[in-house]
Amino acid sequence: MNTPKASDLFGETSPKKAAQLHEEYIAELNKSLAYASNVPGQAPAVDPLSQIESLVANKSLTADAVGALNAALSAQRSASADMIKDITLSNPLSSSFAAFDLEAPAKLLTPRPTPLRNKIARKKGVGTSHRIKRITGYTGTGTGGQSNIWPGITESTTNTFGSIAFERGPKISYTADDVVVPYFSYSLSDSVSFDANFSGLGYQDLRQLSSTSTLYATMLMEERQLLFSRGTASGLSGALSAPTVTLGARTAATGETGLGAATYYVYATSDAGAFGESVLSTVVSQAITAGQVLTIAVNNVAGALGTKIYVGTATGAANARYVGRITSLAGVLQGSASLVNTNDNLVFNTTGTLASTITGDTSAYATGYDGILAQIFTGGTVNEINSQFSTANPGAEFQTVFSTLYDSVKADPDEILLNGADRKQLSDAIKNGSTANYRLNLTQSETGDYVGGAVIGGLHNEITGKLVNLTVHPWLTQGVAPVLSYTLPIPDTEVSDVWAVVNVQDYMGIQWPVTQFAYEFSTYYRGTFVGYAPAWNGLVTGIKSA
Repeated sequence: MNTPKASDLFGETSPKKAAQLHEEYIAELNKSLAYASNVPGQAPAVDPLSQIESLVANKSLTADAVGALNAALSAQRSASADMIKDITLSNPLSSSFAAFDLEAPAKLLTPRPTPLRNKIARKKGVGTSHRIKRITGYTGTGTGGQSNIWPGITESTTNTFGSIAFERGPKISYTADDVVVPYFSYSLSDSVSFDANFSGLGYQDLRQLSSTSTLYATMLMEERQLLFSRGTASGLSGALSAPTVTLGARTAATGETGLGAATYYVYATSDAGAFGESVLSTVVSQAITAGQVLTIAVNNVAGALGTKIYVGTATGAANARYVGRITSLAGVLQGSASLVNTNDNLVFNTTGTLASTITGDTSAYATGYDGILAQIFTGGTVNEINSQFSTANPGAEFQTVFSTLYDSVKADPDEILLNGADRKQLSDAIKNGSTANYRLNLTQSETGDYVGGAVIGGLHNEITGKLVNLTVHPWLTQGVAPVLSYTLPIPDTEVSDVWAVVNVQDYMGIQWPVTQFAYEFSTYYRGTFVGYAPAWNGLVTGIKSA
């Protein structure tokens, strides 16, 4: 420890007096430090601060000496405070010296189910398009528009073959068509900068993460394409048209919350599912008085999975925001933010996506094929219910599809796909239906083992007797439920799979040459999706949410 100088202690005193006082100070300080030894056999060390404090209390010292000791005591306290301060989580570094308990690698909380892609056959294609010729009916099949012919003849019965009449039975007739589906190319990409890659060494292989994530993203997008894709090429379904909207007003009913008094301007689009929507409809408006709700009616746009609604209180798409979608032909706009958009009840808000962001059609693509839903809409059986599932006769909506499919092509479907909320609604319809007949039997050994809840696992086709499995599809939009056939219940059809992916080139992974400070990766595949027999499939639409 450095001893304070005389000039520091006695700056205002004459040099001679200051020297005298400094000597007295040193002598007294040495006496105190003599007791601070830690040598064995000597008295234990004494806190210097305590010793100086005791000296200050010594009444035999002169006033100048006491003043000098007080100054020394203050300096000692300041120096000691800096020397003896503890190391804590915030001292001497506010960020601490603690280790980071970082667990490597990063956790991938990324669901990636692709049930249709895993199930549907993948075939090899060549050229620029895939072509098939189909005989859709001949006399007696009842398909392809074929009518019946009476086959009875006599010895004198004649029928014309060409220009000549022969004694033989009448000729049968055929219906056939050509199907040409062009191939399209698809790709997704990602990149990892040099800085990110090398900074991550020892924690995670970011190039590997980039490659596998891009591959899985490609699979997930293809899964959605198989369901929702719509193409604009010749022979494909094309873009959805915008709906027509009709508005009305009425007093809010029990359980509804009225809107504020204003004129409400409404736009709508046809919902195409995962990849987009139609262009905006023509704007319509309706004046509302306080306490009323806005009723919204739309027309049936073929191929639409629902209708998206945009509402504002000033004209112009830049003032209208998305408030929700309706899955039937009518909905109600209410005015409470605490409500949930269910059962086609929409909630007015000022935070949704602006309608002005819809600058063109995204319901169909020039590089897209027709997916399952588009092909069923144009060539299968569609039952649009515009209501919730029946509780009086649960599952009747699907029995209607089964019946129509059997009557038209003798189809016997294999599976029904449902959105999770729609499957729950169907299960609840069976459990809670006023005339639904089911009961729970418990044996004596099972008493107390009952587990609450029940889910519908399948529906018996009441026409053919087949049990049709129900499956929740992870990406299916609420309000639609495809009824699918994977094989045909007919021998010798030359159709091994009702649905097939036909690819000229299946999945490729490309690590691009390094042309900048980044590692870049792309997937690529080229092909199309073919429905060999869409007429053997059906669809329940317009399912209102519970």
